[in-house]
Amino acid sequence: MPLVVVAGPTATGKTELGIELARRFEGEVVNADSRYFYRGFDIGVAKPDMIERRGIPHHLIDILPPTGEMSLAIYQDLAMRAIAGVHGRGRLPLLVGGTPLYLNAVVEGWRIPRVPPNPALRRELEAEATAGGGEQLAARLREVDPVAADRSAGNVRRIIRALEVYAATGVPMSAQEGKGPPPFRALELGLTMPRDVLYRAIDARVDEQSRRGLLDEVRTLVEGGVTAAAPAMSSLGYRQLLPYLRGEMTLDAASERIKLDTHRYVRQQETWLRRNPRLVRVDVTAPDWVERAARLVASFLAG
Repeated sequence: MPLVVVAGPTATGKTELGIELARRFEGEVVNADSRYFYRGFDIGVAKPDMIERRGIPHHLIDILPPTGEMSLAIYQDLAMRAIAGVHGRGRLPLLVGGTPLYLNAVVEGWRIPRVPPNPALRRELEAEATAGGGEQLAARLREVDPVAADRSAGNVRRIIRALEVYAATGVPMSAQEGKGPPPFRALELGLTMPRDVLYRAIDARVDEQSRRGLLDEVRTLVEGGVTAAAPAMSSLGYRQLLPYLRGEMTLDAASERIKLDTHRYVRQQETWLRRNPRLVRVDVTAPDWVERAARLVASFLAG
């Protein structure tokens, strides 16, 4: 079954390309951006509104409340079902997003431990991370699962999940994970642009989000009971504004922090792009980049 993937760093135009390709090839978009799951998180994540979607069906957007939580295993199940539904309607599924973990789980058919959350243990580990940073948890994970520790470096939620799986099963999470046979015949498009151009695009987008009311959106979420502990509030553009709302930082400093943290994040995304040999790179600074992407899809479908 064919699947077209549109991947790439933040602010490279993935959303727009996915919609355009879906329009041209009778497709539907399946979201692979972890930030799009949560209702009420709109401006800061550049979630496409109904007008921007241009009548193209989108799946796995706004499926969780602001305080909800998505696991990799649940996402994989939802995405597989959504893709199967698109195929069943005789249409082309386009998996669009910038979250490498979710993209790989679907495209590579990962085997993921189906261990239910342990709320009490999770609260204990989250409190430990808050008190001492993630370093203590990372060290603990390294003792029982060094492979998962390397994969989860800097990702506290992923570290906690690996410790949770080990506590429940006594088996390292990395030993339970693996890849099955690829479930789809996939074309993976990786959008790129020179880093200096990308940084300028990010900074311009942050400024535009500020003008559109990002601060008011964050304030509304906080007043509605969404705390810093909510997974969605860790999204870029949201957690950096919390110190401003507490009176601990100026708005200009918070905005600058959003830009710098986003620069850091796109460097991580670029690293994944370089390591994925399946990606067909598309330079979005080329004048005909959309047409090139469309030609690649047409050739893929013809083959």
